[in-house]
Amino acid sequence: MTSLPVLPEDVAAARDLLRGTFSATPMLHSRVLSERLGGPVYLKCENLQRTGSFKARGGYVRLARLTEADRSRGVVAASAGNHAQGVAFAAVPLGIKATVFMPEGAPLPKIAATRGYGADVILHGASVEDAMAAAIAHSQEQGSVYIHPFDHPDVIAGQGTVGLEIIDQCPDVRTIAIPVGGGGLAAGVAVAVKAHDPGIRIVGAQAAAAAPLPPSIAAGHPVRIDTLPTMADGITVSHVGDLTFQILAELADRVVTVSEDGLSRALLLCLERAKQLVEPAGAAGVAALLEHPDAFEPPIVAVLSGGNIDPLLLAKVLRHGLSAAGRYLAFRCRLPDRPGALATLLRELADLGANVLEIVHERVALRLHVDEAEVLLQMETRGPGHCEEVIGQLRQAGYTLNFG
Repeated sequence: MTSLPVLPEDVAAARDLLRGTFSATPMLHSRVLSERLGGPVYLKCENLQRTGSFKARGGYVRLARLTEADRSRGVVAASAGNHAQGVAFAAVPLGIKATVFMPEGAPLPKIAATRGYGADVILHGASVEDAMAAAIAHSQEQGSVYIHPFDHPDVIAGQGTVGLEIIDQCPDVRTIAIPVGGGGLAAGVAVAVKAHDPGIRIVGAQAAAAAPLPPSIAAGHPVRIDTLPTMADGITVSHVGDLTFQILAELADRVVTVSEDGLSRALLLCLERAKQLVEPAGAAGVAALLEHPDAFEPPIVAVLSGGNIDPLLLAKVLRHGLSAAGRYLAFRCRLPDRPGALATLLRELADLGANVLEIVHERVALRLHVDEAEVLLQMETRGPGHCEEVIGQLRQAGYTLNFG
């Protein structure tokens, strides 16, 4: 570990620097996850951190260690939201002017929050990489200090303070599940906890649609990938950092990828069972527990890395999560086009205990015969078994269902 760019004493110094400005976030026991994983599972609630994510830790450490000359030049950052808020929040008490570049499609609540903390926000490009390129160009033109979202020793050390709190709050932890984008949080936590106990396993979780770390580890160096659309915007990167890769290649025990269904199920579980609102990226560690239970030895700590989610996205993700969990059912159903046919179908559903959320009734379409109608039904169910019961009873009653 002595050859790594961030050492345990750097994380300890960062903790001293944050003391008084940041409080340790709570750790909650999850009964439902403990039952599924066969041992104690805890949730480290960085979604309850100031600005709603762990990012404020590293941002504050990085800015606090700037020289007076650098502070006077101002800082510039690029982010989909959480790093932006962390830098904006840290800049105020330190008296630093902050400019933040964000993608044009960044969630509106994150844009509003970043401006609310006092930063100038410039929307640029379709991705974080686009915003990052513009931020670097701006820093070169204006002479301001570019604050990298993950690949700087001070940022990594600040994020690593999460690991020190995990050791304090769960001394017997054996595995830590951590969402991974650029790798700053996972790298910092790995440095902190491996110094305490090298036997503690670090398992990183990346969205399958944006997972550059596994191919990078296989290649022995950071590899740039083409990302696909994912709800986990907070961990969507095309490549990990040079410093974070160096640390994770040595200290991470395993990296797994999680599906979009897994992310939505994890978010729903956090909300329903742990009463914690998290964004999809923040739920990646829990998704890893659900999809790769063999990778974890209890006691387990899953880091909920952020809770800044657009309400509109939340509504979509919850619907997606209900569907993935077998509690949401949608299909098209052909009916005879005669009075009472729709009422009869709805009565059948009511008798089966299905709660209809939305219905679209169509009577004129090229695919329909003149004596046919079709309805698109969306409904809530009690789970996979109830879905099967509803489908089976409707088919037994003579209805033709289409799930395409």
